[in-house]
Amino acid sequence: MLTSAPRGLLALGRIWALPGVRVNHREEPGDPETDAPPPLPSPGPRDQTLFDGHGPMLHRVFTVHVPDAQLGPRELVAVLVADINAAMIPGAARFDRVTGSDHALTVGDEYVVRIPGPWDGPVRVVDRNDETRRSSFRLATLQGHVEAGQIEFAAEGAGDEEGGDRTLQFTITTWARAGDVVADLFYSRLRLAKNLQYQLWVHCCVRAAELAGGRPEGGVEVVTRSVPWTDEVAEKFSAAG
Repeated sequence: MLTSAPRGLLALGRIWALPGVRVNHREEPGDPETDAPPPLPSPGPRDQTLFDGHGPMLHRVFTVHVPDAQLGPRELVAVLVADINAAMIPGAARFDRVTGSDHALTVGDEYVVRIPGPWDGPVRVVDRNDETRRSSFRLATLQGHVEAGQIEFAAEGAGDEEGGDRTLQFTITTWARAGDVVADLFYSRLRLAKNLQYQLWVHCCVRAAELAGGRPEGGVEVVTRSVPWTDEVAEKFSAAG
């Protein structure tokens, strides 16, 4: 069983005490033309998509730049797909595999994300891309998740490697709405679940930088773009994929 909520929340608070790490958060109005998530490669009956959610859609991008990284994009993401919990807060967040064996994360695998409170959520791996300059994997929420949407973890070279610049950029991108009416209360209105997720992904970015052999230059950059959900927005998202 995961640690109790008070201890879990205390663990979440560690991110704010990390020396030299600051969070720069910018909020912007969203645009359904540019903030739509990638289409699901193979939709399934248990998917909980944006169309199943409630409230506005939040498109969030968490970014860290790691100068002189010891790992390249492919190597860093290989560490995460081998054990995604390596980037989680011990005792406060955990990915438990539901389907698949002990192999590295691959398309079709299912996990339950366990965090303090009633926020556990099932997800499945819907995309895995591994190129020289950019490597990533993407998860989609399943029925019962507090959110409805997708999340992508990606690393890419941000410097001129031929010139000796091994700067690495790691990003976590989310496209999400509250999973149901009750979740909308805690997620969009009281902001509890949303802020919990926010801290988790900030910490994950810091930890990814450490796994790459460096520290975030300038801290963690977060951009939140909010798209009010209307019938017109739903039509545009549907047309996009």
